[in-house]
Parts: sequence; structure tokens; C-alpha cells
Amino acid sequence: MNPFSKFPRTFWIGNTLELFERWAWYGFFMLFANYLTGSSDLGGLEFSQSQKGLLMGVGTGILYFLPVLTGAIADRYGYKRMLFLSFLIYASAFLLLPLFSSYTGVFLMYLYLAVGAALFKPIIQATVAKTTTADTSSIGFGIFYMIVNVGAFFGPMVTLLFKSSSHLIFYISAGIISLNLLLLPFYKEPGRSENESSGPGVSLLHAFGEIFRTMGAILKDAKFLVFLLIVAGFWAMYHQLFFTLPVFVSQWVDTSVLYDFFHLHIPFITANYSPEPGVMEAEFVTNMDAFYIILFQVLVSGLIMKMRPLRSMMSGFLVCSIGMALTFVSQNVLFTLAALLVFAFGEMAGSPKISEYIGRIAPSDKKALYMGYSFIPVFIGNLLAGLISGNVYQSMSDKVAITRDFAASRGLSMPEGLSTNAFFEEVARQVNLSPRELTRLLWETYEPSRLWMVLLAIGGIAACSLFIYDRVISKAER
Repeated sequence: MNPFSKFPRTFWIGNTLELFERWAWYGFFMLFANYLTGSSDLGGLEFSQSQKGLLMGVGTGILYFLPVLTGAIADRYGYKRMLFLSFLIYASAFLLLPLFSSYTGVFLMYLYLAVGAALFKPIIQATVAKTTTADTSSIGFGIFYMIVNVGAFFGPMVTLLFKSSSHLIFYISAGIISLNLLLLPFYKEPGRSENESSGPGVSLLHAFGEIFRTMGAILKDAKFLVFLLIVAGFWAMYHQLFFTLPVFVSQWVDTSVLYDFFHLHIPFITANYSPEPGVMEAEFVTNMDAFYIILFQVLVSGLIMKMRPLRSMMSGFLVCSIGMALTFVSQNVLFTLAALLVFAFGEMAGSPKISEYIGRIAPSDKKALYMGYSFIPVFIGNLLAGLISGNVYQSMSDKVAITRDFAASRGLSMPEGLSTNAFFEEVARQVNLSPRELTRLLWETYEPSRLWMVLLAIGGIAACSLFIYDRVISKAER
């Protein structure tokens, strides 16, 4: 029997909603770090790396904390109602966010956007969990994760076409998320009839009281809490793909080899994904992670279908950590692409199994609530990721900070009011080097690639801790 025929229509509708939501989200999010820190002459806001790390870490962290509440609310008041509210907030936030340029304004609008995403997140994962069985959950979550990455790939590929006008990036995402409002009538909530209400007459205050009582019961499960803390380490390393790697590639990686290949064989790519001759967009490079997952996720899911979730996660975390660390080792873009492939294979083996594992152990009537708790480690991981991407990156690897230190050490007299790009070019002119030669000198002198050690350590500790956890759990279950 064709394994895809085992899934009901709701499974596919839910995945289609996920596709457009991820398309809209990653269409702006993959570009967000460089938008926040980029040079003003290219439409960037020129926030510091520390400011960027705080904004993305706290804002995205809250996005992943709120599903603890929104998942339970969805269980009580209905998935479809919460999805409708989510899409309205999403669309309005995308329209409003580019109107702000102050740090406080952007931060507050990003938090508003996070509320819309938090309403959405636990519902679709709960839908997948409810529409799969023990036999189909592995391939079901594999399909779900592949769909996530189809959206994650095509979102940036579309918005990058309009990067010269940063406002259009957000407006395109608003249009994409609005497509889900057209699909919503076709979504049938799994496990309930269309007219069933999950709590008529129950006040919101009473609902929250029940949520926190349930939280208390879950927090007593020490085994589950330890698992969540271990997974937080993985997410702290993983989110550097969005928080730090696009900035690192933009600042340090020589993409001329990739540019030459596409310019010769596929000129459409360089015509649309190159800001200047010899340079590829950083987000185009980092987006290859999603492309790899589109190609290989179903294959990898089939290979690990019968592997225990904890064992698959353990292997995935380790491989993922090695791949992410390697992306920061070299200025050669081909090395970066190879490292991203290693990272992607680890991601495919480990990340989908987190949701599958929690989905299996969750009570059937509280799937969304438990899926909400699956975001707690992502919340903690984002806070740590923001610290690494912010203060740690700025002190170890930020090209802007390093260039200013270099200029000060050489006693260079620099004009006031220069954009970050103009500042770098003026430093290069004063030391009689081309921008590329100055980049190479700074790389060799300041060693910004040292960040790889931090990322490998964090991911490696998470993988080793999960190994110990698995051994203890397996021994206790005998």
C-alpha cells in the first residue's frame, strides 16, 4: 500500500497551512539578521550585533514560550478559531513592522508578530500528531518537516528578489500568510465534530487557571523536564543558522566561486541573487540548508523510521553540531555549502524526532498542550542563541567591531557619519588595500572563525547529555 494514502485529508490541509505559514515567516526571517545590522545605504537599520542578538533572542524566545499557553487555549476553544486569529495578527504585523526604524519600535512590533506565530505553532503539530499512528508517525513528521523546509526554502528565494526594497519583503510575507485565510474553511479539526465546542460558557480566567494547574502537574515530571533542558542546548546551536550565519557569510565568506559558476551556467541566479558582481547574497547561501532537506528528508525519514526517537535525536544532534561548527571555519563558500549539507543531515535525523517523541507520550486529549511544552526548550535555546549571536559574536567575530578596532590600532582618522560599508571602504583606502584584501588581513589577524569552538561545545554537550539520558531511561524501563 502507498504509505501516503494512510494519512487523512486533515493531515494534508494542515501541512498546506504550515507550508504558507513557513513561507511567510522565513521569507522575512532569513533576511532579518542582516536587515537589523546591515549598512544603512543598503536599507539596513545598523543595529549592533548585541542589539540584534537581544531582539532576535528574546523576541523569538517569547514566540516559542507562548505556545505553552496558546496550545492549551486551542485545546479548549478550538483549533480553527485560533488559526483565524493567528493569521490576522500575522498579516497586520508584517504590514506594520517595516514602518518602524527605532530599536524600541522594531522590538515591540516583532513581539506582536511573535504572538501570531505562537498561536499557530502548537496547533499544526498537534494536527499531525492526531492524524498519525504509531506506524505512520515517523514518516508523517518527516513529511511535515519536509513541508516546513519547502516553505523555508521558497520564502527567502522569493523575497530576496525584492531585497533592494526592504519594505516589500514584509508586504510579500503578509500576502503569503493571507492565503491561509482562504484555506481555513477546508480545515476540519481532528478529533472533534464541526459543531462541538470545547468549553461553552467557560471564562478565560478559568481556562488559564486550568492551564496553570496542568502546568504544575507536568512540571512534576522530572524526566520530561530534563529532556526539555537537554534539547534546549541543541536549539541554541541550531538557531545560529538564522541569527548568525547569514551575517557571518555576508561579512567574511568569499562567494566569488559560486557567483562565477552561476554566471556561466545559470545567469538567472546571478541576475537575481547577487548584490554586485562576484558576490552572492548571504541568505541564498544559507538557504541551501532548506534545499538539502527538501531533497533528502523523506529518504532520511524512511531510513530512521524504525530507529528509536532518542537514538535518532542523539545522532542528529552530534552531526548537526559538527556541521554548524564547520560553517564558521572557512572563507571558502564551497566549504560552507558542504558543511551545511552535514548540518542538514543531522537536522533531518534529529529535529523531527523531537516532536514525534513528545507526540507519542502526550495524552490524546491534550496533544496541543504537550506540543506547546515542546517549545519550552526552543524558548530557552533562543535566549542562549541570542546571547551567542549578540555579545559573543560581537566580541569574537563581528567584522564591524573588528574593523573599528583595526582602525583605532592603526591610528586612522575617520570621518563622522559614515555607513558601516562606507567606513570599511575608507579604512581599506587609507591602508592601501582592496576591500577583499582588507577582509583577508582582518581574518588572519583577528581569527573570527574561533566561534566554531563555542558552537561545537554547546551542541556536543547536548548530544552527550542525551546519550546519558537515553541510557538512564532505558535502564529504568527494563
